[in-house]
Amino acid sequence: MTAILEAKGLSKHYAQVAALNEASFALEAGRIVGLLGPNGSGKTTLIKLACDLLAPTAGEILVDGMAPGVETKKIVSYLPDRVYFDERMKVGDCVEMFADFYEDFDVMKANEMLAQLGVAQQLLFKNLSKGTKEKAQLCFVMSRKAKLYLLDEPIGGVDPAARDYILSTILRNYNEDGTVLISTHLIYDIERILDDVLFLNWGRVVRHQSTDELREQTGKSVDEVFREVFKC
Repeated sequence: MTAILEAKGLSKHYAQVAALNEASFALEAGRIVGLLGPNGSGKTTLIKLACDLLAPTAGEILVDGMAPGVETKKIVSYLPDRVYFDERMKVGDCVEMFADFYEDFDVMKANEMLAQLGVAQQLLFKNLSKGTKEKAQLCFVMSRKAKLYLLDEPIGGVDPAARDYILSTILRNYNEDGTVLISTHLIYDIERILDDVLFLNWGRVVRHQSTDELREQTGKSVDEVFREVFKC
């Protein structure tokens, strides 16, 4: 079976700094994977490479067996670590934009999630709170029937109650045949939903295994192992 996301000796350098350094791994379909590491470990760089927003310095990255490009964008749903909508757009305009761009976008699902949030379609994006903007953007991303969801720090800038909403939204709405890769350094909040973990440190893969195996081998939680590995 083809891995949904695979890296082979993947490196990305910025001037003399190696953001990724010969990283190799393969992610199976149908898993929720935590991309875990401290700030500066290469998490965002890896996600951007998978989205074809950056090009590797060396090595290879494959999405469903293909190099990132036009075809992979059809099966990848990407949530960046910042809000990217034009602040002058209405919420309903954002729904229409996603529907125009992506054949797998479920308008009804998006509208249902927005209604649960209490976000009216006629509201301007600039008039939403920061947390509501991030939750609305997540609704759009999770309303696609994608093969690979790439979520960059989805809980990084929100309060604990919003984190619970975001995690439950991910669990309820992703395509169960697809894979979710969640970048974060807030392990305690997120480990309960993870099937696998991929630890990055200084651009290298230092651990990749299922959460069940990790807990059985160490007798510790993912958060405890993370703190030991990264001394935090």
